[in-house]
Amino acid sequence: MSQAPIGLFYGSSTCYTEIVADKLRQRLGDALVDVHNIADEPLVKAELYPCVIMGIPTWDYGELQEDWEEIWDEIDDIDFAGRKVALYGLGDQVGYPEWFLDAMGFLHHKLSKLGAIMVGYWPNQGYDYEGSKALTADQQQFVGLAIDDENQFELTDDRLDRWVAQILTEFGLSAE
Repeated sequence: MSQAPIGLFYGSSTCYTEIVADKLRQRLGDALVDVHNIADEPLVKAELYPCVIMGIPTWDYGELQEDWEEIWDEIDDIDFAGRKVALYGLGDQVGYPEWFLDAMGFLHHKLSKLGAIMVGYWPNQGYDYEGSKALTADQQQFVGLAIDDENQFELTDDRLDRWVAQILTEFGLSAE
């Protein structure tokens, strides 16, 4: 079996980030993406792919999900220089409006410092939150796809469809 050009890595405690990973796999197709749960596989496998997608939920008051927290320091040892990386984050803009998608912002900051070419930025319109560390410097976009399955489940599939088309272009790939 040949390796896909995209490696998708996620951490998930309540299965929502995993469900989004599966929906992304369905949209991209098995020929384009290999999916990895970071609880079961080392993140260093990201070095095998020219393009990487990472899924990270934000917990409680802007905290990392436990699988990401466990490997957080290991990320610094992975070669992301020149690698295209797109992020998606899950959060609850109603229950935790002051920390919406903060974990995605933390991951973006770390990967940017490691030389990753960050793609997949997403407009912040259509969300209702008070604060987020996952915003670009101009505060007009999230640093990745923003998903709130808790409060906007009905918007997720359309957002995924549009984001997949966007990142395929940014990755320089075409759908199978």
